[in-house]
Amino acid sequence: MSVHRIVVVGGGAGGLELVTRLGDKYGRGKDVQITLVDRSMSHIWKPLLHEVAAGVMDTATHQLSYVAQANWHHFEFAAGEMIGLDRAAKTIRLAALPAAADEGEGDLLPERTLPYDTLVLAIGSTTNFFGVKGAQENTIALDTVEQAERFRRRLMAACVRAQNAAQAPVAAESAASVVVTPPADAVSPEAAAGALLSTPVTASNTISAEDRRKVNLVIVGAGATGVELSAELRNTAEVLRSYGLKLDPRKDVRITIIESSPRILKALPERVSSAVAGLLGKLDVDILCGDSVAEVRPNEVTTTAGKVLPADITVWSAGITAPAVLGTLGLAVNRLNQIEVQPTLQSVTDPDIFAFGDCASCAWPDHGFVPPRAQAAHQQASFLVKAIDARLKGQTLPTFTYRDFGSLVSLGKFSAVGNLMGGLIGGSMFIEGLFARVMYTSLYRMHVAALHGVWRMMLDTVANRLRRSTVPRVKLH
Repeated sequence: MSVHRIVVVGGGAGGLELVTRLGDKYGRGKDVQITLVDRSMSHIWKPLLHEVAAGVMDTATHQLSYVAQANWHHFEFAAGEMIGLDRAAKTIRLAALPAAADEGEGDLLPERTLPYDTLVLAIGSTTNFFGVKGAQENTIALDTVEQAERFRRRLMAACVRAQNAAQAPVAAESAASVVVTPPADAVSPEAAAGALLSTPVTASNTISAEDRRKVNLVIVGAGATGVELSAELRNTAEVLRSYGLKLDPRKDVRITIIESSPRILKALPERVSSAVAGLLGKLDVDILCGDSVAEVRPNEVTTTAGKVLPADITVWSAGITAPAVLGTLGLAVNRLNQIEVQPTLQSVTDPDIFAFGDCASCAWPDHGFVPPRAQAAHQQASFLVKAIDARLKGQTLPTFTYRDFGSLVSLGKFSAVGNLMGGLIGGSMFIEGLFARVMYTSLYRMHVAALHGVWRMMLDTVANRLRRSTVPRVKLH
């Protein structure tokens, strides 16, 4: 018998769950070969990237190696970025995998092709800058771990520079009392933690709080990512003070969210939006609704209403679009480059190609389209296990039905807000506080359980609890 080759492109939440379950189901046999393709070498749950950016999560303890997961669950991993598709030959083209600066000359892997019988596209989404002048060049998106870590390093550096600027020249009576501080530009992000602790501040060399230089953080877009990031940043500012930061975490670290819609979290019920706005107000997070960004410069953001906001760091979380490569494959796509799929999640252009998650446009009867949420990707991955099984057996494929179980927004240690939906509660139920925080945390634990099983998830939970007692609450290096 010939081997049926299933290739899944994209190791995000849905893609990795899919290959894990397919590998457990078929990987030990000789009739089906499962291959995961991703340009990265490790996986992290994308809804956690705002915690990485704020420094409250260490990626080293939450990243999962694709190679290790492939070994444990009987599938293969091919590193590389998909850059082309030959539907006639049933092959995808992968770009060369470049070596890092310290890994020698030449590419690690050459450009190559990979054959398939069933192709599943799950490459997620990327940031949509909507053509705003200077946005792509002068903002940081949170699509990848590298971008989140870049934001964290810049945040640390901005705090060090602000603290240096808060110190007036010393008029010392003797040379022994003179404190010499390096120029702000000489402070590397990696040295931020040491600088926070090593720069002495006394009454003789400190100017008033009103004259201090503030750390100005601007977040464009008040969806879940922008809102959750703002709360985590307020928590980070408060924690940094306990590690030696002399700035006032409320007055000297200014956080502003800009949202073009009349309210934040426009995709969620208005009650959730109002509750979150009230909580952010208590955290001294400024919210500008009904105004959009006209231009982003290196140190400021200009709105269409004419407001000019100083910005040490600007984060862009205003919207998503599917990766540009999807528009070059010869498959039908919508205006956001998402692949148009049938109710079976097969491409309307080619039945041998499936797509799901953020990169797919799947109809949701009476509601429009399936929203780009983690719960949708999880449901579609579970569906595709059954659909691919039917395809291998030559049976009629089932159709996908999306069930909305509600939405949750985490404000870090401060609170969580959301609504639950489903038959068990007879409609929609608003939740807030500890119960909502527990429910939010359980979403990630469900993802870990899908990848490793319940027992390993429980052990991982205990290990993370113990680890928190031996490391700083914010990553300082």
